[in-house]
Amino acid sequence: MPDAIRFHFTSASGVAGEAGLLPVLPITLTYQGSSVDTTGLLDTGATVNVLPFHIGAQLGAAWKQENATIKLTGNLAQFEACPLVVFATVGQFDSVHLAFAWTQADNIPLILGQVNFFMEFDVCFYRSQQSFEIRPKD
Repeated sequence: MPDAIRFHFTSASGVAGEAGLLPVLPITLTYQGSSVDTTGLLDTGATVNVLPFHIGAQLGAAWKQENATIKLTGNLAQFEACPLVVFATVGQFDSVHLAFAWTQADNIPLILGQVNFFMEFDVCFYRSQQSFEIRPKD
């Protein structure tokens, strides 16, 4: 298993040039035997990981079975959210548990935030090189 994996920034739709490049990470999420290959936006300013509704549904999670709620802020304050813990795999690293605020919003990216993506992985951004590096916590 490698110590670290480097990824290149990805172009955001509708934004031209270097300003439109974002740190987007390919990731596999698994919940109760179902898996989804997707991407997540690394957001050091986000307090929590946020999962769009359609990805939770693809994983087989049932919204009505979730009884706890999470209050989101900012652009997502108008949407309900509940906790959902899934296994996440990045590259060839061992799977980790990631806790998400699974929201009813669907027009958002999967967001990887402080709790708990950045608690499980160390990330080094090389913005001038348009890349970033991920390694599991020690």
